[in-house]
Amino acid sequence: MNSKLYVGNMSFKTSEADLRDAFGKFGSVTDVYIANDRETGRPRGFAFVTFSNDTESKLAIEKMNGVDLDGRQLTVNEAKPKEEMGGGGGGGRNFSSPDRRPGAFQARGNSRY
Repeated sequence: MNSKLYVGNMSFKTSEADLRDAFGKFGSVTDVYIANDRETGRPRGFAFVTFSNDTESKLAIEKMNGVDLDGRQLTVNEAKPKEEMGGGGGGGRNFSSPDRRPGAFQARGNSRY
């Protein structure tokens, strides 16, 4: 198991100190990262909390998942590795047509071109 946890559904008011305090009850917190929007600088509502070992992180998941912090019910689970940068959110649309040879558009009856 990974000792890094994903903490979701956070209040925008929750600070790094709040997270360290809440999660510090279950072990040694080595790092806290609150994700911020690149353009506005405002929190995005999730964070990553890293513990010094797996045992502590498992305990924190059990005890903190579903707990109310700053008026929001937290979602806490193991952080998954970041996906490789592939297509990047194109929605899977394919703009190619099976009939892209020269003159195919005119052959369909569109005499406008």
